[in-house]
Amino acid sequence: MKIIGINGSLRQGSLNRHLLRIAGDAFSEQVDFTIVELGNIPLYNGDLDGDNKPAPVVSLKQLVDDADGLLIATPEYNYSIPGVLKNALDWVSRPAYKSPLAGKRCGILSASMSPIGGVRAQAHLRAVLAGTLSPVYPAPELSIGSAHEAFNDQGQLVDSSARRHIDTYVAGFEQWLNNT
Repeated sequence: MKIIGINGSLRQGSLNRHLLRIAGDAFSEQVDFTIVELGNIPLYNGDLDGDNKPAPVVSLKQLVDDADGLLIATPEYNYSIPGVLKNALDWVSRPAYKSPLAGKRCGILSASMSPIGGVRAQAHLRAVLAGTLSPVYPAPELSIGSAHEAFNDQGQLVDSSARRHIDTYVAGFEQWLNNT
């Protein structure tokens, strides 16, 4: 099974990058997990969305198309998802109803310095994914609040409760992908 992790943050020390890496390690040996970075995706422009799309967009669309599922980690910026994540989803969502996202099963994660862990961004991401016809894993949110305390300076998870939550979510997500 092939699962793509999409990091909605561009920051090198991103808590969500750390979260995706930890989640990726929790998958079984039957899963090929790869994290995709979005820093080279240009801003969506309908004039560029023709036969000769930018190479980074073509690559991202192919990765999503080839994947059995997506695990998306989003920070929360101003109660919503970051522009870089929305932009990438806008590119991949074309053409509407026939895009690589149509029917692509997704899981949503977030790590945030706020105590509520990015759940408002997750709600907005669910709405965006509904618009792309992407089913979302029907489970309680995986959000790591006060994440700057859950990870050490090397990006290792030091919060055992968060580790159990991640392991449970990932196991359930993998099972959901296998059963649908």
